Amino acid sequence: MVSCEQALEYPPPPPSGLPMVLVAAALLIDKDGRVLVAQRPEGKSMAGLWEFPGGKVEAGEGPEFALMRELREELDIETRPCGFYPITFASHSYEKFHLMMPLFACRVWRGIVQGKEGQNLKWVRPMDLYDLEMPAADIPLIPAIIDYL
Repeated sequence: MVSCEQALEYPPPPPSGLPMVLVAAALLIDKDGRVLVAQRPEGKSMAGLWEFPGGKVEAGEGPEFALMRELREELDIETRPCGFYPITFASHSYEKFHLMMPLFACRVWRGIVQGKEGQNLKWVRPMDLYDLEMPAADIPLIPAIIDYL
């Protein structure tokens, strides 16, 4: 076993050279403990895969405010940063970029969830997330979601 002090002696891995993309994602949880997933529509990268709603964090924007904006644009619901609880994050290298994605739980919103961008939506039990085809970065989030719920 390598101690922490010994691990510091190893050189760090070389930088990937990939641009970093920061995306915020929401784990919307209904009163029955189900979570919302959205299917990426045709014409977008990774079309057909199921993911947690959210989107890119713009320059000068915090993840919670980006998520509030994205949920309004994508799902027609109003949220507030005080209603988000960080539960985990994903760090994953895709071919052209490295993704950092904090996942925030949210149980309170105003409005009725509806896909405004042509995406299919479904509410699923946390264990059923394993049955969905999801982006590679989303799959490692599932155990933390199950533990949280």
